[in-house]
Amino acid sequence: MKAIGLGSRLPASVPENVRVYAVGDIHGCAQLLDMLHDKIAEDAASASREKHIVYLGDFTDRGPDSRGVVERVLRKVPAGLTPHYIRGNHDQAVLDFLDEPETYRVWRGFGGAETLMSYGVRPPLFDIPEQIVAARDALRTRMPGEHLAFFNSLALKLVIGDYLFVHAGIRPGVPLDKQDEQDLMWIREEFLSSTSWPGKVIVHGHTPLPAPVRTANRISVDTGAYATGDLSCAVLEGTDCRFLQAKAS
Repeated sequence: MKAIGLGSRLPASVPENVRVYAVGDIHGCAQLLDMLHDKIAEDAASASREKHIVYLGDFTDRGPDSRGVVERVLRKVPAGLTPHYIRGNHDQAVLDFLDEPETYRVWRGFGGAETLMSYGVRPPLFDIPEQIVAARDALRTRMPGEHLAFFNSLALKLVIGDYLFVHAGIRPGVPLDKQDEQDLMWIREEFLSSTSWPGKVIVHGHTPLPAPVRTANRISVDTGAYATGDLSCAVLEGTDCRFLQAKAS
C-alpha cells in the first residue's frame, strides 16, 4: 500500500531504533483485532529495536464484542510491544453513560446497545428513565473494575518523535498544546481538509476511509472495521510508513 500526497516536505520520523504500530478504530471487532495482533507479532519479530503499539481509540460500540476488545488490549498485546491507549469519542460515551444515564438517548444511535450487550446488559427497550437508569446500574455491576479503570485512564494524545497520535484530529491554527479535548475526539472536516503544517504529523482514526491515507500532515488508519471487515495499522520506523491490515474472510 503506497503513501500518497506527501508533497515536498521532508518526511517525519520516529526516534532511532524505534518502531511504532498505530492501530485504527476497533469498534468491538475482537476477532479482527486477534488477526491484526497476529500480523503485528509476525512483523515485529523481525525487529530487535524498541517497539510500541498505539491504539487510536474507539475500542467500543457498533461491533459485537466491546468487552472482548478491552480484554485483548489489556491482556493480549503482542509480546515485546509497549502499549499506549488513546481515548475515542465512543470510549468517552461509555464514561458519560455511567455518570449521566440520560446520555443513552444519544449513545444508542452510535452503538451503545452493542456495548451494553457485550457486557451482558439488556439495552433499554423504551425511552423510559427508569429503564435507562437500570441499564446504567447493570453496567456498573457487570463491568470489571479493571475495564472501568482502563476507560478512565485513556489519554487524549501521545507524542513519539515527529508524530502526534490522537483519535480524531486537531483544530487547524490552534497550538498543539492548546487543543480542546472535544476536537481531539470529534473533529472531522476542518481537520481533514486542512493542508497547514501543525508542527507534527497527526496520526488518527475516527473518520472511516476505504484505505489508510498518508499525506504531508496526517496519517489516517480508520478503515471502518465494523462495517468493512478491514482493521488497519500504520507501521512507523525511521522515516518510513507502511500499513498492515486484517481482513475478515
